[in-house]
Amino acid sequence: MNARAHRIKVREVVSETAEALSLVFDIPDDLTRRFAYAPGQFLTIQVPSDRTGSVARCYSLSSSPHCDDRPTVTVKRTPGGYASHWLCDNIAAGSILTVLEPAGSFVPRSWNRDLLLCAAGSGITPIMSILKSALCVGRSKVVLLYANRDPGSIIFARQLRELVRRNPRRLTVLHWLESERGIPSARGLAGLVKPYRGHEVYLCGPTGFALVAKQALAQSRISARDIRQEEYRSLTENPFEQPAPVVTTAVRPAGDIASVRVEIDGHTHRLSWPRGAKLLDLLLAHGIDAPYVCRESACGTCVCRVERGRTRMLMNEALIDEELARGLTLACQTLPESDDLHITFDQ
Repeated sequence: MNARAHRIKVREVVSETAEALSLVFDIPDDLTRRFAYAPGQFLTIQVPSDRTGSVARCYSLSSSPHCDDRPTVTVKRTPGGYASHWLCDNIAAGSILTVLEPAGSFVPRSWNRDLLLCAAGSGITPIMSILKSALCVGRSKVVLLYANRDPGSIIFARQLRELVRRNPRRLTVLHWLESERGIPSARGLAGLVKPYRGHEVYLCGPTGFALVAKQALAQSRISARDIRQEEYRSLTENPFEQPAPVVTTAVRPAGDIASVRVEIDGHTHRLSWPRGAKLLDLLLAHGIDAPYVCRESACGTCVCRVERGRTRMLMNEALIDEELARGLTLACQTLPESDDLHITFDQ
């Protein structure tokens, strides 16, 4: 079992639409620090399965750490989606779920810039967390472009109306309903987003919508450097059940091994690091409680900083150029290039 997994009680289940509900978690006092989260992050939930024992699914936090009392995830039924159907059909107030600590890198770096938030369907969940946080702690203007099938499928419709009423000069909500306007098109979306060219963009939604939205942003001459996208994907491995990998140095010559000092959770570890071993595998093999979820470079959970030495990543889908320039790397994909390295997780 992943050392960052905890059994958490569901305090309340809130019906959002006919297909979506929110799970409000009751975090015990001794886990408050571990479940501190940033707007835009997600929780990974273990769902029991008769075939595989369990499956793991990531659900974005729709609550804001700045203005909501308890962390909340929102789950929408997806066609053929075993986990979403199981949660919607079986979870009630008082249910206990096994949950990994908050993770994810889809997080605003500053609240000083105006924001253009683009979402479709359940992609609103991390966007809602960012939106509420921006209104709570920042002074910038926020524009939400939100695409849905019809009025009945708008998640958080009542909350959005209330937020606009309370923040008429700062919040603008632009709805695109397929029942009225058809499938979103690049040209149609461009007409809506063009007035907000100077805003920082956060985008979350199904692949088709994300592709069209990025085309619209490009047509509106919004720089790709100002766009952050959250992608939903199924996990290929189960972080709740996967055994730690074994990394051995027994048959390697000395030149194939680097030395690394790792700072994590207030502790310092000095390890021999085989050149062909990923940093995360090395840490788990030594029983070190390193954070991870997907192990595929997409979620950003295992991000750390190279303080000294050189490394290289086999894949990178989570970090942008600015973060790479600050020395950030993904432990699940990182190999050593220098002989002596210093890496910190407590940034």
